[in-house]
Formats: sequence, C-alpha cells, structure tokens
Amino acid sequence: MNIEEYYKRYAETLLAVDDSIGRVMGFLRDRKLLDSTLVIYMGDNGFAFGEHGLIDKRTAYEESMRVPMLMQCPDLFKGGSKVSQLVANIDIAPTILDVAGLKAPDGLDGQSFIPVAQGKPGNWRQTLLYEYYWERNFPQTPTVHALRGNRYKYIHYHGIWDVDELYDLEADPLESRNLIHSPGHQQMARDLNRQLFEVLQKTDGMYLPLYPDKGNQQNLRRRGGAKPAEFPQELMRD
Repeated sequence: MNIEEYYKRYAETLLAVDDSIGRVMGFLRDRKLLDSTLVIYMGDNGFAFGEHGLIDKRTAYEESMRVPMLMQCPDLFKGGSKVSQLVANIDIAPTILDVAGLKAPDGLDGQSFIPVAQGKPGNWRQTLLYEYYWERNFPQTPTVHALRGNRYKYIHYHGIWDVDELYDLEADPLESRNLIHSPGHQQMARDLNRQLFEVLQKTDGMYLPLYPDKGNQQNLRRRGGAKPAEFPQELMRD
C-alpha cells in the first residue's frame, strides 16, 4: 500500500466516525434529549512524530501524555469553556456514574469532574501520576513514572541509565529545556521526587508488573540512523 492509498483509507475511516457521531447527535436532537444528555467525545493518547526526536506514544511528554476531549451537556454546564485543571481518563467513569445518579464503587480511581466543568472545582487534584512499565515488544522505552502538576512536570526513569527530567510547562510548553541540573530547581526536583514515590507507595506502584513474552519485538535499528545523544556535561568527570 502506498502512502496515498494509506491516507485515503485513513480519511474514509474518520469520515465513518463523523457520520456515526452525527447520527447519534441527530437522534438526540430530534427527540429533544440533546440538552440533557452528557456527550463525551475523546480520542486515544497522542503520538510523537519527531517531537523530542521520538516516534512513540509511551513517554511522559505532553505530546503523548495528553488526550483530546470535548464534552457537552447544556443542562449541566455552559458550552464554549476550556478546563485548565488536571482532568484525566480515570475521571471518565466516576463522571458518568455521577451524572447517572449512581455512587462510584470504593477503590475506583478518579473522581467526577462535573464540578470542574461548572467552574466549581473545589479541592481538585494538584498533580497527576503518569505510569508506564517497560514492555519487551517495545524495548526502546524504559519504565517511566512522572508527576505532572499545573506548572511543573517531573519525569523519573527506572531500570536503565538515563537523566531524570524537570520542566516548567508555563515557560517551556514544548519541554525543550530540562531543569533537572538547574541550580535554582534542585529543591523542587527533590520535593517532586519525594512526592512521586509517596504516590507510588500509596497506589501499589512500587510493585513492577512482569508479563510473559507475546507478539513481535520492535527492536530493529536503521543503519545510518540517528546517533546517540552526547553524554550530559553535568555528569562528566575528569
């Protein structure tokens, strides 16, 4: 299949999705149920196509960590607004249960974000835990844990030598300047490291999963491909 045929089929798939959503919305509109129905439209997590020199979706960078989502229910909240709080996919189930008038079961992660959509977030989360555990099928990405706050993000790697990362998302939204060795951010890095492991301890994240081998390994490397990055100067010794 050439690239033109690939994108043609891809466009046809998207058109089919648009058509199906239009039919559902039309059904609700015709029966005057649209204003009272919570509609949530979201996709999978993002995918890096060259950002940070990567092509993957398993890292903790914004390109792959964020999930696009639109939501409407005029009877519950105004449209046209943008939520800036840290809402996650773990909040979807509690939100649906809340709207349905049902109590979320004990132990369910996340919480209803209807108050956030109404502009009344109250005591909403200040940080969000990101977890990815190494897979044999995709060996290029190590186990990654990150703590994503409203402004700062701390990324910690496990099981492989690598430099941890700290980003100021307000000043550096593209995460291009790692502050982990910045003299003015050493205390923050230590604090976020401590907070990360506190969260992992509370959520049984200290127990790494081990899966049996299955599928093919994507571990090939192109001859003449990108060279390894230079060793960080901050870690060089004489």
